[in-house]
Amino acid sequence: MTIRVVVADDQTAVREGLALLLDLLEDVTVVGSAADGDEAVRLVAEHGADVVLMDLRMPRCDGVTATARLREGYPDTRVVVLTTYAEDADILAALRAGALGYLTKDAGRAQIAAAVRAAAGGQSVLDPQVQQRLIAAAGSGPVPAAPGPLPDGLTAREGDVLRLIAAGLSNREIAGRLYVSEATVKSHINRLFAKTGVRDRAQAVQYAYRHGLTGAG
Repeated sequence: MTIRVVVADDQTAVREGLALLLDLLEDVTVVGSAADGDEAVRLVAEHGADVVLMDLRMPRCDGVTATARLREGYPDTRVVVLTTYAEDADILAALRAGALGYLTKDAGRAQIAAAVRAAAGGQSVLDPQVQQRLIAAAGSGPVPAAPGPLPDGLTAREGDVLRLIAAGLSNREIAGRLYVSEATVKSHINRLFAKTGVRDRAQAVQYAYRHGLTGAG
């Protein structure tokens, strides 16, 4: 299967460089290049792209707004953010808008290619620096219970475990925090992974942020 990609960045040199890089991959074809979020959405509508490689700060329509529009109108199109910025507010805004991956522009060719392929398969990829910032942000404050029903049929206790994973706690630490055994924690983790479709703790952290299930604002 060929992965159809739209590249969105307001800098012409960056757009052209990314398009050239991606077109060198046998399983990827760039179907459009956009200078802003409005154009990215239009190109997805026109070409039915599988993945959008999205810059955040663009004129007229920024990457977060475009990501939210794509998630609502074209939910089968996955967004991977590729940006200079790794600030907590930018990361959170992008993930909550629906981005499936988040890389900084110092990512190498192999990392970008891996992120595009993973996103096309519905899997998330976070830059290691971004993941560390998310865990640090989640662990910097209390971990309150989320109001209202939880997504994907999660129970209240599974939600507790997910929030503590997002705060960077180990299974042993979660067990101590919740006054249960490690075996019980593992059971909760297995169930919540199955319900949410995440495969590892990194994806669980991202899922928690996307759904507001962390202690970070």
